[in-house]
Amino acid sequence: MTTNGTSTPTAATPTAPTTTTPGIVAAYAAPAANAPLERTTVPRRAVGEHDVLIDIKYAGICHSDIHQARDGWGEGIFPMVPGHEIAGVVAEVGPGVTRFKVGDRVGVGCFVDSCRECEYCLKGLEQYCTQGMTGTYNGLDKNGEPTYGGYATHIVVDENYTLRIPEGIALDEAAPLLCAGITLYSPLAHWQAGPGKKVAVVGLGGLGHMGVKIAHALGAEVTVLSQSLKKREDGLKLGADHFYATSDPETFTKLAGTFDLIVSTVSAPLDFSAYLGLVKTEGALVNVGAPEEPVALNLFSLIGGRKTLAGSMIGGIAETQEMLDFCAEHGLGAEIEVISAEQVNEAYERVLASDVRYRFVIDTSTI
Repeated sequence: MTTNGTSTPTAATPTAPTTTTPGIVAAYAAPAANAPLERTTVPRRAVGEHDVLIDIKYAGICHSDIHQARDGWGEGIFPMVPGHEIAGVVAEVGPGVTRFKVGDRVGVGCFVDSCRECEYCLKGLEQYCTQGMTGTYNGLDKNGEPTYGGYATHIVVDENYTLRIPEGIALDEAAPLLCAGITLYSPLAHWQAGPGKKVAVVGLGGLGHMGVKIAHALGAEVTVLSQSLKKREDGLKLGADHFYATSDPETFTKLAGTFDLIVSTVSAPLDFSAYLGLVKTEGALVNVGAPEEPVALNLFSLIGGRKTLAGSMIGGIAETQEMLDFCAEHGLGAEIEVISAEQVNEAYERVLASDVRYRFVIDTSTI
């Protein structure tokens, strides 16, 4: 991961408001677990010394939003305003802000703070903060107040956890990059996907389609492994060289020992022994999807080829900026369907039914 040119953020402590208070803003929230989202209002903190007030333009709908709004990953904090794929414009800056100015195009990803002092924060791996990062929503900030996400008109974020969106990416197509983009870019970069490497992406959804685009742009030979061939044409257009159906047992025979790297984006348990059979000796199978259920593993599928079964979670601030710059350089944005806020509950059901090509994005002017 590249961290050159990124200064170490200062430690954050609870402070009293120092400048403007945005106050109450319109939002869409789940009032309780499994309840439909509805229009409401939530408080936003004052714009402090190092804060930026962002006028949110677009907010992507991530499968994580559904998991958390429905308590799939454990007990949530309600009312919950989901949304950690945020793209907008700076409306105000605190007096100490040096990285942004009013009018800048900016984004916010999956977290808005971390301890800033542990070894991982100091390495630019804030997502692995030993004290726990502060989630953009469904979290508690340093003052013990709930965080509310991007299904809203405005948000206040520390400048150290705010990203610059390059001019080469439209804001609506950029929003999903703040989660889906970095979730795939980070493992592809870490495991050195590139020329001469054979990479497979399991699942062609909101995450997987960005994995195909990024792996192709990195120069890897890219294969999509999907349940069926119904998305084959899409996969090839997005940059895949090959497309196979995992529902066909011959796929696992034909592709045995093929891949240097497999990245699984699915949120359902896999037959890991079968998928590890597709990995070359000393290759890796990396999970970025997070099933709600436990999974089983036959360790002989790892031992036999010194293979790695790994996980990866989003990326740090510097790497997320690197990803945005990479996507702008290569003309990459998410494939999106823009919806109004009142369509969010329908969109959730369509995500669960895999009925989206490939990311819903809320036009927050409709909130």
